[in-house]
Amino acid sequence: MTETRNQHTVGTSYDVGSAEEQRAAYDAWSDKYEGDLMAMGYRLPWVFASVVTAHVSRDERPILDAGCGGGMQIEPLHLLGFSGITGADLSEPMMDVARAKGLYDDFQQITMGERLPFETDQFAVTLSCGVITPGHAPATAFDELVRVTRPGGKLIFSLRDDAKQLPEYPAKIAAMTTAGAWREIFRTDAFYSLPLGEPDVMHRVHVCEVLP
Repeated sequence: MTETRNQHTVGTSYDVGSAEEQRAAYDAWSDKYEGDLMAMGYRLPWVFASVVTAHVSRDERPILDAGCGGGMQIEPLHLLGFSGITGADLSEPMMDVARAKGLYDDFQQITMGERLPFETDQFAVTLSCGVITPGHAPATAFDELVRVTRPGGKLIFSLRDDAKQLPEYPAKIAAMTTAGAWREIFRTDAFYSLPLGEPDVMHRVHVCEVLP
């Protein structure tokens, strides 16, 4: 899932008032989601995958992709030999798109911001691309992503970085750093992630090491 309002279906996904309504919006959009985003010059999955390859080796597994959608961000990693990946998303039809690509070893339906159906310290690496953002997943979703990632493991996520970002998201990153939940080891410069459709939307990709 991602951040944009250019299409009617995207606006619908942002204007809903509950997880159930959001799920229904993405269920209905699943067959056109990737085409709509690619028409807007969607760059985030490719930048995200590049960051993963710079900080994660192919023998680091298992991997959780939290908010996997149709798996656009995993396609480059799959081609490079990454495996042992669990896809997790709110929408079953979106995961069906990913299933058809053969990218993941397992799938789980989840609601970001609620308790995840995984054991504590289960994953060596946790990914979340275009998901933890206003209208989709709350900043508190980071708590569960840290819980399911083992100490010394990496949590890699994108975060919006423009005038429309809400302050609780960067504040949560700072609070978790201060609390010793993680240490940030890398972040990209801010970049335009939807230049052909939403030219004001910018993101950074962050890499954090989960601490004991």
